[in-house]
Amino acid sequence: MSENKDFRTSIGGQALIEGILMRGPKKQAIVCRTPDGLTAKVEELRFIKDRYPILGWPVIRGTVNFITTMIAGVRALTYSADQLPEEEQEEPSKLDLWIEKHIGGAAAEKMIVGIAVVIGIAISVGLFILLPTVLAGLLTNVVRSAVLRNLIEGVLRIAIFLGYMWLATRMKDIRRVWQYHGAEHKTIFCYEKGFPLTVENARVQSRFHPRCGTSFLFITMIVSILVFSLVRWSNVWVRMGLRLLLLPIVVGISYELIKWAGRNDNAVTRILSAPGKALQRLTTREPEDGMLEVAIEALKLVLPEVEGEDRW
Repeated sequence: MSENKDFRTSIGGQALIEGILMRGPKKQAIVCRTPDGLTAKVEELRFIKDRYPILGWPVIRGTVNFITTMIAGVRALTYSADQLPEEEQEEPSKLDLWIEKHIGGAAAEKMIVGIAVVIGIAISVGLFILLPTVLAGLLTNVVRSAVLRNLIEGVLRIAIFLGYMWLATRMKDIRRVWQYHGAEHKTIFCYEKGFPLTVENARVQSRFHPRCGTSFLFITMIVSILVFSLVRWSNVWVRMGLRLLLLPIVVGISYELIKWAGRNDNAVTRILSAPGKALQRLTTREPEDGMLEVAIEALKLVLPEVEGEDRW
């Protein structure tokens, strides 16, 4: 299976819609649990690499997949919000209303999703990439060694990332998202081991999966230390600019590493996956049976017709 998302839509602090997005080799499915039961939306996947083959090349495809996964996640949240009763849906923002009025139709929806993705990426890059660079830059007059400054910057980057994850776990609503995350992993393991997709079989599986977005993000932190160490300039603005230029390479290498780890099981891949699995103790929780039902339904809807098509 490909990248997946877990989500919940809340109104007034009370979660009303929860669900999972599963992506297979040819289809993606969004399954939500509503007060009336499960609802599902299945779409055929259209890959940009089919039109532009270069975007499917190793390393390059990592950044492309990262962006398309974020787009899919925002669209899943939009779909889940649409499942709320009309009287309980949030009022659209002034920006949304302006876009609907002046653009309208499918183009308006694409623009709203695009803006949300850009904001999400900007916040992530600012918090986990640029902020550590600025903080390390304050030590320029104290730490003369460029290698040591890069190492300090990498440690700060990991510390900020882990701190962010820990703070997220303190949020009440996030706990159920982590439970859905665990349900997704257990269901994937059940399928990969060849067991029938039932709640009983999925329940006993591990919630720690080597091919996880959490693991990908942590590997990205480590790879960034190695790649960014190539930059030896002291000027903080130059360093920030070069970080941005090197970021697609960092993401691309990280994607290839986690893809390789997902395809192989040996001592090296187990070591590579260990930190991410440990971090999943924060980002996954043991799911309820109803959550496993959602994950199983989503997975069934995207299973390939030809065996092996879903191999990473």
